[in-house]
Amino acid sequence: MNETMVTLVGNVATNVEYRETVTGGVARFRFAVTARRWDRERAVWTDGATSFYTVSAWRSLGANLAASVSVGEPLVVHGRLKVREEEHDGRWKTFVDVDALAVGHDLTRGTAAFRRAVRQNTETPVPEQRVPDRSAPSAPDPWQTPPPPAAEDVSPPAVTAS
Repeated sequence: MNETMVTLVGNVATNVEYRETVTGGVARFRFAVTARRWDRERAVWTDGATSFYTVSAWRSLGANLAASVSVGEPLVVHGRLKVREEEHDGRWKTFVDVDALAVGHDLTRGTAAFRRAVRQNTETPVPEQRVPDRSAPSAPDPWQTPPPPAAEDVSPPAVTAS
């Protein structure tokens, strides 16, 4: 298919509205994307124009969005771009929508903790998820910085007479 795929980085502008539908739930919210430019003369970042998009997310993505996102949070939205024109009060207006395929918090501006959603599905059994045993000693993490040496470890060596 020839669809226009976009990835937007911005902020949630309105509350996420979630509704159940016949084909599964849908979440909708407005998304603000503001261009940032480096002003060489003043040596500062300046805000450009803000574009607003209506983002729709269906089924489990929509339910997870409604449970996870609130106004003002920075997100990355990836999905299908939809541009439509409608007539309102004798004037034509252009609307830009995104059917989201993936949404996540923008980790360049903060941290997030992922929690796997538990779904109740009566048709197929859910495989048991293995949770690592945190009480058992494990191999050291190669990416972890070692702790600083204890005070007694840095004392000068004892001098013995021979």
